Amino acid sequence: MKTVSWAALLRGTVGMSALALSGISLCVTPALAQSAPPAPVDTQSSDAGSEDTIVVTGSLLSRADTDTPSPVTVISAETLDRAGVTNMADAIRQASADGAGSIGVGFTSGFSAGGSAVSLRNLGVSSTLVLVDGLRSANFPLSDDGHNSYVDLSSIPQVNLERVEVLKDGASSTYGADAIGGVVNIITRKQYVGIEGGAEAGVSEKGDGQKYRAHLLAGFGDYASQGWNVYVGGEYEKGGKVTADSRGFPFNTLDLRAIGGRDNNRADDTLTTPTTNAVVTRVTQTNLNNPLAGSVANATTPAVFNSLTPLASCQFGTFSENTSARVGTACAHDLTREYVQIMPPQERYAGVARFSFRVSDAIEGYVAGSYSHNKVDITLLPRGIRQNQAFGGSPATSTTNPGIVLPVWICPSGVNCANPATPGRTLNPNNPYAAAFANDPANGAARIYYLFGDVKAGSVRTNELYRITGGLRGTIGDTWRWNIEAGYSRDDLRLVQTGFANLNGLVQAINTGSYNFVNPSLNSQAVRDAVLPPITSLSNSQETTIDASISRSLFTLPGGDLQIAVGGQYRKEKLTNRSANPNLDVPGLSTAQAFGDRDVWAAYFEISAPILDSLEVNASGRYDSYSEGFSRFSPKIGAKFSPIREISIRGTYSQGFRAPTFAEIDPRSSFSGFVGFTPPAAFQAAHAANASYFAPYSVGRGFVGNPDIQPETSRSFTAGAVFEPTRNISFTVDYFNVKKQGLITAGPLAGDAIAAYYSVSGQTFASAAAASTAGCAAVAAVGAGYSCNVIDGADPFALNSLPRLLVVNAPYVNSAYDLTTGLQFGANARFDLSEDVRFESRLDLQATLIFNRHLANGQVQRFTGSVGPADLSSGGGTPKWRGNWQNTLIMGPLSLTATTYYVGSMKGVATDQGNLDTSCAATLYKDAAGGNSFCKINRFIYADLNATVEVNDKFSFFMFVGNVTNSKAPLYANTLYTTQPNYLASWHLPGLIGRTFRAGANFKF
Repeated sequence: MKTVSWAALLRGTVGMSALALSGISLCVTPALAQSAPPAPVDTQSSDAGSEDTIVVTGSLLSRADTDTPSPVTVISAETLDRAGVTNMADAIRQASADGAGSIGVGFTSGFSAGGSAVSLRNLGVSSTLVLVDGLRSANFPLSDDGHNSYVDLSSIPQVNLERVEVLKDGASSTYGADAIGGVVNIITRKQYVGIEGGAEAGVSEKGDGQKYRAHLLAGFGDYASQGWNVYVGGEYEKGGKVTADSRGFPFNTLDLRAIGGRDNNRADDTLTTPTTNAVVTRVTQTNLNNPLAGSVANATTPAVFNSLTPLASCQFGTFSENTSARVGTACAHDLTREYVQIMPPQERYAGVARFSFRVSDAIEGYVAGSYSHNKVDITLLPRGIRQNQAFGGSPATSTTNPGIVLPVWICPSGVNCANPATPGRTLNPNNPYAAAFANDPANGAARIYYLFGDVKAGSVRTNELYRITGGLRGTIGDTWRWNIEAGYSRDDLRLVQTGFANLNGLVQAINTGSYNFVNPSLNSQAVRDAVLPPITSLSNSQETTIDASISRSLFTLPGGDLQIAVGGQYRKEKLTNRSANPNLDVPGLSTAQAFGDRDVWAAYFEISAPILDSLEVNASGRYDSYSEGFSRFSPKIGAKFSPIREISIRGTYSQGFRAPTFAEIDPRSSFSGFVGFTPPAAFQAAHAANASYFAPYSVGRGFVGNPDIQPETSRSFTAGAVFEPTRNISFTVDYFNVKKQGLITAGPLAGDAIAAYYSVSGQTFASAAAASTAGCAAVAAVGAGYSCNVIDGADPFALNSLPRLLVVNAPYVNSAYDLTTGLQFGANARFDLSEDVRFESRLDLQATLIFNRHLANGQVQRFTGSVGPADLSSGGGTPKWRGNWQNTLIMGPLSLTATTYYVGSMKGVATDQGNLDTSCAATLYKDAAGGNSFCKINRFIYADLNATVEVNDKFSFFMFVGNVTNSKAPLYANTLYTTQPNYLASWHLPGLIGRTFRAGANFKF
């Protein structure tokens, strides 16, 4: 082995920095592109005993190369190692084809927070099929956005990964439902001999976000000579939290006045904004036994507010209001700075095993299994004592309408405490008005505004994925090839949510005085558990697959053998996603639930015809029948023409479908989703005396599974070319055009319905009830199935004005269609600069040209280059350009890699929020002057560097620097998901984390 001097190492490192910068400039140039390096042989799918043919994702037939009519990107394990990627979630989501609706673990406030998923071609996670070795896996038990199903990428082990194939084309003709946007096929090693492993540790430049990982894989048995091989492996990964406060302005606050924005932090200037230091104001109580029977109106004008916390004890100082509506002083807070996390702590471990065996010269088989355990610990803002009733529950259980109060008298029994004859009754120490109104308790109640800060608000989500597969394959004579595989997987989720008040426990604690609102730190654990008990819900999903196929060559054409394959498949899918709030006794807690059990039968075929040496035609089709009563045939045809060796032209046309998820089709399923909303100017003017009433808030939409819903259908075509001027250089360019019809949408006009409700804001009414009646009539006029579900209590400071809309009912419907088009570019290059020096380059880049949603009423919502569709998943938006470029310089034992990532600029507009305008005039966040200066979200570019030194053939060590230039995330004043303060978690997370460092060592024997 040759040695390399430290001077050479230094020169190499400097060179790689230059490569990183050049990578940035190349990524900005849309003329270059993405492609796949040659894929290693997939011996599981190839002919028994053959080592020179492979099966590429999207096909049933073996072939000699990876150049198919469909565009397929291959991401090798080596590529991921060079990029410093250590888990499957990061591995797959780095593909440039991952677009709108993508889910990362940094999105902690969604329905399925804790999971991670990919959305190819911007079509959503439920339109992207994820396979492991060609077989399906059980879905994450919680549905994204309450109804979209997906496979949790974080729960798939990486320790035995061979490569990832990303098919960026419709593939329902081969795999059935859900492969509209494309297919991600995670391919594992088939055999392994020896032992390899490694360990690493790292931390961010700020000293947080710690990361630890260890992995080990061991195998023995020479398959070629002994006819069997077995391996086992395991991995462990732990990541530390990153808080918003640690990253500073502007990502730690909703107050952007310092840069010309608005102050949307109401916890330091508005007495009716709840914080962890309770404030109260005096009101009447109509039922002295019921804390929910406080009045809407205040007892005095202006209302006088009192802090239960001594003002000298306010940790962050105080603020005062002295207006015609409110008078008082309270503790100041910036809740974003105090509680929001950019990245939650996560712990993951997994084990894998595989036994490959040869039964005879013509038959071979395998049995494989895996287990993964993924735990995410999420912290959110503390829960408020004032909450809407649970969705579906009685409005009488709401602690918001008209508002929960602290009574004058308390007693040990909590019943009839105002009666002088009740044993043990005392004046309420939590109520500062108690002594003055001891003889008039009906007029001395204290309406309370408070966040339960003494109990962690958030959840611990523990996901366990079990998977076992097995199969046999072989030949009959010299012509027939057959394959039988079966798989079973189960995903168990244990969700423990904390910080929510149980209504019965809360009422009892208030009436007995057991909960200390003056100094919550003095509450015993028993009291906290009685009022805010941990809420555990168990859910699971299951997937069983049996698949069999046969194939053979029929006859010889001028270009080679015509091959045909036919097969059949049976699948059973089950979901039990239990509500965390089945008794509807926890105000504010989601009641989302989904159930289902179905059988799927399918038959399929594929024909590959090399008509000429230069022309290959492929046709395939599949018929799927679902036990719910619907069926679908999905055809596909593709062709590849190579007039000369250096150029190939390819194209496909296909039809596909997405089956309704159990959340969408089963009438036992239901959910209510919430999205951020800023009331219009007329509403704000009517409630000018109460800023907290017109501050941005979350509007709920309620849905129930519709058994009459039909599958979404699609047609897609691709057209592209592959250029290979030399054996070491290749370029690809592909155009894609996908139309997804009959969209299963949860209230496509919900935004219009909400806007319709608020359209009456400027009118004069006799009462809040009359105003809401008029608003709800406007909602009903939007369309069938739209209606008001929950209306907020009247504003105490504007009793005749329109109250807020809290939940609107909206239907599941098949309506509208999505059209997405774009260009996929790729490039691969390898240069041997000398005997010991090699340079390799790989580029992956996508441009989304059109992503439009055509509504049933003829309107078109345009999303490209904006934060729309904001209602989809994390509201990450649709960047027009996204890509990555990896450059590696290998100098003897030293390998230096720079991986550069690019996300294009966007506008802060979203046409699914009630305004079809895509100009900056429709910016969701207005600056302090009411202007659009926050419209543009700048492009985001960052680079990771990795240096690996091979000490010898058995040992190597590496140093990884993430986001080496410490590029900052672009500012996005996020009004829709305030738990992502001023950034987009889907695309900009590395810019929030900042520069990171990792070092580790690997061994192989």
